[in-house]
Amino acid sequence: MRTFDHKLFGLILLALLALLGVARAQEFDTKAPFAVLMDYESGTVLFNKNADERLEPASMAKLMTLAVVFDQMQQKKLQPTDEFFISEHAWRDGGAASGGSTMFAELNSRIPVMDLVRSVIIQSGNDAAIALAEGIAGTEVSFAQMMNRLGQEIGLTSSYFVNATGLPDPDQYSTARDLATIARFIIAQFPDCYPIFAEKEFTWNKIRQLNRNSLLEIGIGVDGLKTGHTEAAGYGEVISTATTGRRLIGVLHGLKSMNERTEEARKLITWGTRGFELVPVYPEGKTVANASVYGGASETVPLVGKGSIDLFLPKGAQNCPQAVVTYNAPILPPVRKGDPLGQLQVSCNGLVVQVTPLYAGEDVAEGDIVRKATDALKELALGWL
Repeated sequence: MRTFDHKLFGLILLALLALLGVARAQEFDTKAPFAVLMDYESGTVLFNKNADERLEPASMAKLMTLAVVFDQMQQKKLQPTDEFFISEHAWRDGGAASGGSTMFAELNSRIPVMDLVRSVIIQSGNDAAIALAEGIAGTEVSFAQMMNRLGQEIGLTSSYFVNATGLPDPDQYSTARDLATIARFIIAQFPDCYPIFAEKEFTWNKIRQLNRNSLLEIGIGVDGLKTGHTEAAGYGEVISTATTGRRLIGVLHGLKSMNERTEEARKLITWGTRGFELVPVYPEGKTVANASVYGGASETVPLVGKGSIDLFLPKGAQNCPQAVVTYNAPILPPVRKGDPLGQLQVSCNGLVVQVTPLYAGEDVAEGDIVRKATDALKELALGWL
C-alpha cells in the first residue's frame, strides 16, 4: 500500500474551515460495540467503531433476504401478486410455535409476495422470510446461496449467510459496514419498495403488529430500515434518514436493551445530521493525486472522485483535516478510466471521519519495452512501497 500525504490539501482545507468560523469540536462515541455511519451518496464512512469486525447479524440479515426478493421482482422473475406456500418448516421454525418474531401465518396457507415482504420489514416475520426463500429457491439453503452471490456482486467483503431469517447459526456472520452497504443497495436500486420500511404497522391473520423500528415515531426523520436481536448478539439496528437533504445510513449492534438501542441510534443519526460542515474541495474530474503505473505508457495515472468530492467535517474540529491518499502499488497497465484504485482518508482529532473512493481519471495503456525496462530498474532499486 502506497501512502501520499497531501499537506497542501490539508492547508487549503484549514483555510476553508477558518472562513467557516467554527468552534471547538464535539467528539462523538456510542455505547454500541459495533457502529458505522455512512454517507449514502458517496459511500463515505463518517464514523467507524469496529465496523469491519464480524458480528452476528440477527434479524438485520433479513435485509439481504429482501435485497434478493426485490432483485427477483426487478428482473420480472417474481410478481408482487405471486402466492407462496407456508410449509411445515416455515410454520414450525418461523411461526408462533418457535417463539420468535412471526406474522402468524397458517400452515399450508398461501400468501401473496408483497404481504410476506411487509411482514419481513414491519413484523420481522421469520415465517414470512422462510416462505419467501422456499418460494423463490425451493429450499432455504439454496436461497442462502443466492444471498451470498448477490452479496458478492454488491461489494460485501465479510458476510456469509446460511438462512433467510437471521436466526443464530455459527456459520452466519456480517459486519456493520456490510449491513450499511446492503441498506445503501436497497435504497438506491429499489426506490419503489423502500417506502414500505417507513410503514407503521401491518395486520395479518387479524393480528396487528407495529413496526419494530421505534425511531419512526420520535420525529427525527428516520424512514428505515431494520432491527435485530438475539440473546448472544444483543440489540442492533440499521437506520437511515434524509431530513437535511443528505441521506445517511447508520448501523449499531451489541447493545443491552431496546431502550439503549433507540437512544444510541438517535444520538448517532442526530450527530450525523447536525454535527458536520460541508466543505466542497474537488470539482468533478479534478485530480486529487497521481499514482505511479508500473510499465505504463504514462508514468502516472490521475486519481479522481466519482463526481465532485465534498468533505463533511465535524463542526469546530481542531487538528483537522489531515488527508492521506492511499493506493495499492504497483498499479499495472492497462488501466481503464473509472477503475477503482485508491481512497482519500480524512482524519480529525486523530479519528477517521471520511473515506472516499478514488478512481482512474484516464486510460493508461501498456508502455513500450524501454518504459518497462526503466520501471523494472526502479523496482529493483527502490521497490514499490
